[in-house]
Amino acid sequence: MCKDYVYDKDIEQIAKEEQGEALKLQASTSTEVSHQQYSMPGLGEKYPTWETTKPELELLGHNPRRRRIASSFTIGLRGLINLGNTCFMNCIVQALTHTPILRDFFLSDRHRCEMPSPELCLVCEMSSLFRELYSGNPSPHVPYKLLHLVWIHARHLAGYRQQDAHEFLIAALDVLHRHCKGDDAGKAASNPNHCNCIIDQIFTGGLQSDVTCQACHGVSTTIDPCWDISLDLPGSCTSFWPMSPGRESSVNGESHIPGITTLTDCLRRFTRPEHLGSSAKIKCGSCQSYQESTKQLTMNKLPVVACFHFKRFEHSAKQRRKITTYISFPLELDMTPFMASSKESRMNGQLQLPTNSGNDENKYSLFAVVNHQGTLESGHYTSFIRHHKDQWFKCDDAVITKASIKDVLDSEGYLLFYHKQVLEHESEKVKEVSTQAY
Repeated sequence: MCKDYVYDKDIEQIAKEEQGEALKLQASTSTEVSHQQYSMPGLGEKYPTWETTKPELELLGHNPRRRRIASSFTIGLRGLINLGNTCFMNCIVQALTHTPILRDFFLSDRHRCEMPSPELCLVCEMSSLFRELYSGNPSPHVPYKLLHLVWIHARHLAGYRQQDAHEFLIAALDVLHRHCKGDDAGKAASNPNHCNCIIDQIFTGGLQSDVTCQACHGVSTTIDPCWDISLDLPGSCTSFWPMSPGRESSVNGESHIPGITTLTDCLRRFTRPEHLGSSAKIKCGSCQSYQESTKQLTMNKLPVVACFHFKRFEHSAKQRRKITTYISFPLELDMTPFMASSKESRMNGQLQLPTNSGNDENKYSLFAVVNHQGTLESGHYTSFIRHHKDQWFKCDDAVITKASIKDVLDSEGYLLFYHKQVLEHESEKVKEVSTQAY
């Protein structure tokens, strides 16, 4: 009636007897069956049946078949012990473990380790870390093994000195990418890095660079893979664009307030044409001579998770300092204006930003923010993570506290993590809403 499966002990007993007869028959004809056939899955393999014990039956009785996510749901919220200036690592781990597709990958045991020494595999350790953080244990976790593996595989991060969280993120993604070889083997890679590992499937985007010759207007295009986008800030040594006077438009939910720079402003600067000047002439393939040119960066392919890095730490010949300029960022971001396909909307470097592009495939939702408090010489990293829907929490090493959306949006911001609202299946072009489920 309910279309559910029924476990029948009589049928199971018959299956055991038949399997026993089959094993006897194979043993009697072993000279006629090759070793290769014996090693084939399902031929001569005796699968043990699961006999439930009394404690298991009691445990199943106390837990419903489906767990509903309530506002008090705390599984996945677990602090991380600071092992000595390791807050830079803890905040990135919290962001990665709350990345929806990455979480689903590790909690469904999808990784197949192919390293000669599995104890040195960072992906295996991340699998263990995901299980620990989603075990429901409320006590803080000690990520000593993760730290040890980072020291082994990224030696520039070894030691107890304070490190850069952005540098750790890129190093961790690189090591995970190298150790993921073999996962989802055989699948066609559709990302610019031409790799089908879970890291590239989620984080890799395609950054398009168009160099235009000022003499013949010929365009040379290259597309490079990227895991993040680093954005200049006002107040840095690099010149920042002057804001257009009287601009009152609202883009990505960011109302323009005079004197306050937004994430959209930073992206506009990142994607505006840049004149390379006479000191940086490039040989034009059409002119066959060195000519002045302009360069423009746009997004050719968007990643599932977009990570934006604000260049707050400035290292120049004259000084080393932290830029504390406040940058306003939205809960929802539309990347359509910054796509290579939207270049026709750009005129003289001024991007015409639509208030509603209607292209849901390029829309993102914020799910993690990494912040840095203090100075360049002495500081501390914390993170905000979205647990589910609009519930936000602040992760400060071992301490996790509830946070409001205002707390998140008012924070200084160093790394911003956005997840696509809609995912498109590559083969069948079927759209699926993903991020609202968690």
